[in-house]
Amino acid sequence: MRIILATRNSGKIKEVKSFFQDTGIQFLSVNDFLSIPDIIEDADSFEGNALKKARIIAEYTKEICLADDSGLIVDAIDGWPGIYSSRYAGEYATDGDNNVKLLSEMENIPFEKRNARYRCVAVIMFPDGSNKSADAECEGFITFEPKGNNGFGYDPVFYVPEYKKTMAELRPEEKNMISHRAKALLEIKRYLNKYVCREHDNP
Repeated sequence: MRIILATRNSGKIKEVKSFFQDTGIQFLSVNDFLSIPDIIEDADSFEGNALKKARIIAEYTKEICLADDSGLIVDAIDGWPGIYSSRYAGEYATDGDNNVKLLSEMENIPFEKRNARYRCVAVIMFPDGSNKSADAECEGFITFEPKGNNGFGYDPVFYVPEYKKTMAELRPEEKNMISHRAKALLEIKRYLNKYVCREHDNP
């Protein structure tokens, strides 16, 4: 089975491939297709953005597509950055830019009120339009300074209480046990296992 990942984010590509490494699924990304157009993520929800990306790329490539939209939700700043997580500090912001802005916005907020959650909605889309989605979250807190060099996005400032570390301090195999994306991908993985079995039973 071959699946196209609806992302250009190298960190996300690496994470997804690692999660599915025991399946034998071949993964490509939009970086492997010269002519795939950039997709404007203008939906008003994680679900809407994930579905839009998955549908457009599945239609364009005529192949199975896996897309997700994920982000950080911080209650103390009214749920921001939310669906704007990747461009919180501007359209071309780096992960570092976004983290700097987040910490600046939360500068005077005490730790006990810095609770946050990562959320991920993943969608597997087939060329005929049929699809399966999964929605998952990971709870934590926002630190006062970045720590760790693993992961991407807000991982250096997202503190995971059960490990007493930021997400960026976790080993990849640890992150793949508890992250929002891992939880959503596990549901997709289980679905694909059943789908493959059905295909083999009904050639």
